[in-house]
Parts: sequence; C-alpha cells; structure tokens
Amino acid sequence: MPRIVKHPQERRSELLEAARGLFFERGYEATTINDIIARAGISKGGFYHHFASKEDVLEALAEAMARESLAQLQAILDEPGLDALGRLNAFLGRARRLKVEQAPAIRAMFYVIFRPGNLVLYHRLNAAVGAVTLPALARIIAQGREEGVFDVPDVQAVAEIILALGTSTHDAVARAVNAADTPEGEAAAAALDERLRMHGIALDRILGLPDGSVRFVEPGFAKALMAPA
Repeated sequence: MPRIVKHPQERRSELLEAARGLFFERGYEATTINDIIARAGISKGGFYHHFASKEDVLEALAEAMARESLAQLQAILDEPGLDALGRLNAFLGRARRLKVEQAPAIRAMFYVIFRPGNLVLYHRLNAAVGAVTLPALARIIAQGREEGVFDVPDVQAVAEIILALGTSTHDAVARAVNAADTPEGEAAAAALDERLRMHGIALDRILGLPDGSVRFVEPGFAKALMAPA
C-alpha cells in the first residue's frame, strides 16, 4: 500500500486525541509515551517532532480544551447590545456551565496537576490556558473602560492581574479535589465556593465596581464540579 502522508497538524491532532483518551481511561501517570504512539499509530520520531515530553502533551491538551471552551463562548463576546458588565457576567456564567458539563475531563486533569510535586506543571497549564483567555478578557475590560463602567488604568495589566488571581485558588482547589470522595468533601467544596466568592469580590474592586457586581461563582458550583460522574 502507498504510504499515507498527512499534514503535520493532523498528526499532532491525532496524538492529542490519543493522549486525551488514554489519560482519561488509564490516568496520566499510568499512560506512557509508547502508549500514546501505539494508540495514534505514529512513530516515536513523529511523536518527538511535535512534543518533547508527556508533560508537553498535557499542556497542549489544556490549551486545546480552553480553545474549545472559548469557541463556545464566542457568541457572548460577539453579541450586540450587551454592556460590559452584562457581557462579563454572561461570559463567566457560560464558562461555569461548561466546566460542570465537562467535569469528568476537568477532574481527570485536576487529579494530575494537584498531586504533590506537580506545582510547576500547574503553572505551565495555567499559562497555556491564560494565553487563550487573556485576549477575550481584555476585550471585555476595554469595553467597560470605554463605557465608563470599569475604572481601570491599564486594560492589559488588569486582565493579567485577574488571571493571575486564579493561581491563588490552588490550595483550595487541591483540598476539594483530594477530599472529593471523603467525609470532608462537602466542607472542602463549600470552602472552595467561599474562596471563589471572595475572588469575585476582588474582581469587583479591581474593576472599580460595587461588591457583588461580578457574579464569579454560584452556590454549589464546587460541589457540582467535583460530583462523581
């Protein structure tokens, strides 16, 4: 049979899909690079042409998931007639619903990145997701400043600060993940909800809004996110 030559991007996508399936079926630690290669039907050289390590694959998956989610949020970004605060709250609300809908995949990733010793990987994944999210957030903040609703001196800097705040929830999320199937699970989820509520108040103050203007979290969100499939 003639050798099938595929576009490099198609090969990369095949590797990511193979890895996604294996990570969720077997777990990240139990999956080897050879497993990914075998599932994708690609040579070892082909793998290393696209990725330097298994960690690089996970980072690329996080970015791909962020892009998929952002594509589903694009209608909110483009919807005419929404003021900036309404757009921000609609954006955050839809993002919360997507996270609950994608909870099994998100939990599988959480169990990897919140293991002891994986803090560097956590920050790499945050950076990958942030690179996708930052332009959308900056666009909403710029609209709010133009409307005179958001009191911000520097749109880009404020967008970066808001994203950086997300890393401050690391410990609370880790506790909720680790306690998900234990008697402490409900308390850990409630503590995470409270931490996220405070995060929302911090956003209000960064944007120069009254407390409670930004609906960053809804009661029960953490419990829904961590609930068994």
